[in-house]
Amino acid sequence: MYTIQSDQIIAGFEAKGAELTSLKQLHLPLEYIWQGDPAFWGKHSPVLFPIVGGLKANVYRYEGNTYSLGRHGFARDREFIVEKQQKDSITFLLRSDEISRKVYPFEFEFRIRYAVFEATLMITYDIVNTSNFQAMYVSVGAHPAFNVPLEKGLNYQDYFLEFEEEEDAPRYLLTEDGLIKENPVPFLQGNKLPLDKSLFRQDALVFKNLQSSTIRLATEKSKHGLDFSFDEFPFFGIWAAKNADFVCLEPWCGIADHENHDQNLINKEGINTLPPNEAFTRNWSVTVF
Repeated sequence: MYTIQSDQIIAGFEAKGAELTSLKQLHLPLEYIWQGDPAFWGKHSPVLFPIVGGLKANVYRYEGNTYSLGRHGFARDREFIVEKQQKDSITFLLRSDEISRKVYPFEFEFRIRYAVFEATLMITYDIVNTSNFQAMYVSVGAHPAFNVPLEKGLNYQDYFLEFEEEEDAPRYLLTEDGLIKENPVPFLQGNKLPLDKSLFRQDALVFKNLQSSTIRLATEKSKHGLDFSFDEFPFFGIWAAKNADFVCLEPWCGIADHENHDQNLINKEGINTLPPNEAFTRNWSVTVF
């Protein structure tokens, strides 16, 4: 495991998937990241690239060819190289290769930079289209899972998510195959969502264009929690595995296929077009307390 630290926090990572696996305050016995119990869900914070969510029938079409990709793409299962590491930052790199081109016919460099400052972990996704002539169609997203409860003696239902802004956001339901259904339903009104494991009986809570760019995970029974900040991510998911003691806060530049999608990549909702030799950058952060 690779680690970086500031004067207040320490974060750990694995090269596989460039995955965040641990986040702790230096002087408190609190682990903020879910530790991947395979009885519920064996991951910690997978990176979603080059798609977010599922494809209709797990395939897409591009320039007359058909390609197959599993849910959330392949980056989470690929080995990244460590391009640079310092005490307080680390940069992982994944380049396109023969394996990636079989399922995703684009030339790219995908860097993930983690940096810590005081009590904040900052994450930067930097995607470069390294082709000189071909546009690239891409999505990227985060899927970090945070322990709930954070402390012994507390319960899942003691916690809530507090949104920075008042929200009036419908929920976009998912089909059994993980596709976006036609009509959203009213769901989030106000700025507070009490956590309960029953929230996720119908899979993730999926939102579009939230007003907030910061969400707080907290409880009135403890002073410890976290602020999750994101910007320029038009889609957001909240999820937990059945009966598991975590919640995932997921900012996305991309979304699962619509149930009526024509499977053409360039028509996919939320897909980002990256011209030749240009870059696409997004950031999110976690501040613990």
